[in-house]
Parts: sequence; C-alpha cells; structure tokens
Amino acid sequence: MQEKNVSRRGFIKWITGGGIVAFLASVFFPVVKFIIPPESGEANVSQVKLPFGRAEIEAEAKKSKTFKFGRSLGIIVATPEGELKALAAACTHLDCTVQHRPDLGIIWCSCHNGRYDLNGNNISGPPPKPLEQYIVNEVGDEIFVARETS
Repeated sequence: MQEKNVSRRGFIKWITGGGIVAFLASVFFPVVKFIIPPESGEANVSQVKLPFGRAEIEAEAKKSKTFKFGRSLGIIVATPEGELKALAAACTHLDCTVQHRPDLGIIWCSCHNGRYDLNGNNISGPPPKPLEQYIVNEVGDEIFVARETS
C-alpha cells in the first residue's frame, strides 16, 4: 500500500476551498429556493361550489364577490338585470386582481386602468385579451361556477 503524503500547504488549500464552496452554497441556496416557486398541492378544478349565495353578493356595496377557483381567483358579479356573471379575476395584462365598478358598469383593473365589460371583453386600457368567462349555475341557494368546455 502506498501512502499519500499531504503537505501542509495542500491541506490549507483544501480546507479553504471547501469553506468557500460551503459559503457560496449557503448564500445561493436560499436565493434559488426563493426564485423557484414551490409545488402547489391544489389541483386544477373545472367546477367549484361558492361558499356564499346570491343574497350575500347582492348585499355587497360593489354587488360582487371574489372566490377561489382552484389556483386562481374568480369574481362573480350581480348585474343590474339580476343576472350573475362569473369571470377570472386576474387582469390579462399583468395578473392584477380586477374589481367590479357598479358606478361605471364595468370590471376594472386598478393597476393600469384596464377596463372590461360585464362579459369580460376589453373596453380600453392595456389588457391584450378578454377575461375568461365561467358558467354560473344556481341550484336553490347554492351557486356553482364551472369552466367552459370547448
């Protein structure tokens, strides 16, 4: 068996190099973990039952409520005609949450003044495409919102 003779200088280089690698790993590991989003435990859904009813929507000052639709937000609006409209609540420009403006009769994104009609179509502003529209079914006092199948 052959013995390997390690010099003092080689040992110091090895310890210093290992310390530098450990330091860089301790700095960059949290940065990388922050940049990469964690896996979501929620599944994509095609239909949800809302935890509130029509009376609660109409009791709101804005005649609308937001709800969780799987991993994203939705907004349900009571129109002046008494119809319920459900749309994706993320603006198609930069994903800001939209809100109902009953005084203007529109869905409005406050981030960059994006405006949609109550069917989710663009009226003005920077949004490049309309909001996704959902199907609303009322069964008694319960409201079910479903994604359109195409």
